[in-house]
Amino acid sequence: MIEEVWGRIDYDEGGAGPTILLVPGSCSTGAAWRPVIAAWEGQFRCVTMSLLGYGGTAERRTASDASIFREVDVLESVIRRAGGRVHLVGHSFGGLVALAVALRNQVSLESLAILEAPAVELLRERNEHRHYHEFRRMTEAYFAAFESGNTEAIATMVDFYGGVGTFASWPPRVRAYAIETTPVNILDWASAYGFPLSTAALAEVRIPTLVFQGSASHPAMQRANVLLSEYTSGAALATIDGAAHCMIATHVAEVARLIAHHVHRAEGRSPADAKVSA
Repeated sequence: MIEEVWGRIDYDEGGAGPTILLVPGSCSTGAAWRPVIAAWEGQFRCVTMSLLGYGGTAERRTASDASIFREVDVLESVIRRAGGRVHLVGHSFGGLVALAVALRNQVSLESLAILEAPAVELLRERNEHRHYHEFRRMTEAYFAAFESGNTEAIATMVDFYGGVGTFASWPPRVRAYAIETTPVNILDWASAYGFPLSTAALAEVRIPTLVFQGSASHPAMQRANVLLSEYTSGAALATIDGAAHCMIATHVAEVARLIAHHVHRAEGRSPADAKVSA
């Protein structure tokens, strides 16, 4: 745990080797990365944390101040605590926060990996109106359902990402946590929509970057991440066949392998050095 003036931040680490900081998405904590970490069999020093309002990390945003840079402050604190050369990896909203850290450029990063970030404002900036409004329609329906008292309103968002029935397929404990943290997730969406993304800014990212998309993910999510890969300087795009948004749980071996290869390349080592258990 890290103690900051604004509150506590979840912090955990284990293993040895190059440092990978793994940022979870909404409705989850650093524990979401355990399957991927296990697949690496200790070849990396893995640092995990939870974003604002999740796990033991104190919320510091409000409806009137949900700036993504509140999240950036927290993630930069974790990077400083980790020390040394950090490879930053973020899933979903965590990927968007990781990108914001890279764009602010106040801490040193060795590489960046983004797994399906909801880069909604990049869609708007590139006049991808159909895909942008698909995100907008989903969030408006989700927010309206929550405000009307539907305790499972967050299923609208989860099923948008993973397909109809995804929320219902989750274990009861996972569904319960998503329901409990719905107000936090609504702040996450306010942070995402309030974060302007331009192609000019993305061109200033000067570290090795790998962007992931799932071949079974929503077309709007796929398009947003294709754009990220096209406009982020020197970025590569990895498509995981058959995967949707929850790829860090459903396609563990492939996610672990691709991140490991990306990190080894950034370290100047052969990708063949990476060892990933099935």
